[in-house]
Amino acid sequence: MSIVEPQAGLSVPESDHAPAVHAAVVVAVVILSIRPDAAGHPRLQVLLVRRAVEPFAGAWSLPGGKLWGDEALDEAAWRQLLEKTALRASYLEQLYTFELCDAGRQIEAAVVAYYALVRTDGTEIAPGRKTMEAAWFPVDELPAHLAFDNDEVLHYALQRLRNKVEYALVAFQFLPPAFTMAQLRAVYEVILGRRIDPTNFRRRVEATGSIVPTGHSVTGGRHRPPALYRCAGDPASLVKTLRPRRALRSLPGEPGSSPATP
Repeated sequence: MSIVEPQAGLSVPESDHAPAVHAAVVVAVVILSIRPDAAGHPRLQVLLVRRAVEPFAGAWSLPGGKLWGDEALDEAAWRQLLEKTALRASYLEQLYTFELCDAGRQIEAAVVAYYALVRTDGTEIAPGRKTMEAAWFPVDELPAHLAFDNDEVLHYALQRLRNKVEYALVAFQFLPPAFTMAQLRAVYEVILGRRIDPTNFRRRVEATGSIVPTGHSVTGGRHRPPALYRCAGDPASLVKTLRPRRALRSLPGEPGSSPATP
C-alpha cells in the first residue's frame, strides 16, 4: 500500500467529459535513522519500500497507505510504520499535508506526511504488506524517480529536520540515554551535513541547558575518559505542528489507465 491508494466510496464531482477521479486521505511516513554506510561512516538514511502492486509496481516509495474506517491520522501513521517495517519510532510528528492529483491514473488524494525518527541499532527490517522489499538509503543517494513524487515529500522532511535540530530536542532521538559530547556533536554533523567546531559546539549546547552531566564517564579507554551526559528534558516532548496544504503534482499516468485500488 502506498500513499495514493484511494479510499473506497470517495470521489470528486464529475464533468460531462472527464472520467471519475477517486479521492482519498492517506498517510506517508518518512522514516529517518542514522546508520553506517558501506564504508562504516554514519549517514542520515531513509527507509524506502519497493511496491509490489500497481500503480508504480516495482518502484521505490515511502511507506504509507489509506486510513481505515474511523482511524485517526496519527494511528494510521503508527500502523503504517509497524506494518511496512516492524520498526518502533522514538518520535513521530505530523509534517505537512500535500495535495496529489494524477488525472491519468484518476487519482486525487490529500497526503498527510509524517516523519519518524528511529534508532535501529542493527534491527532487521522486513517488507510488509504489498511491498517486495524494504531497504535503507542515504538521503543523498536515493533511487531515481520515487513513486508518487515522494522525492518532494522527503525533501520537505529533511528541511524540517535540519531546521528543528537547531532549536529542539531532535538530536536526542538518535542517542542512547547517556552519551558523550562527541556523540551528540556527531549526530548534529550527520543531520546538518557539515563539520562543527567542537569548542563552539560545547559552549553553545551547555548554554542552552539542554543537557546535564550524569556524573559518570566512559570506562575502558587509555586516555582521559569522556564525561557522559543526558538530556535535561523529555526528548519526546517536541512540539507537533499542523501544516497548510501544499500542491503536489504526481508523475503523469498513461492515458486510459485504471484508478489505483487497495
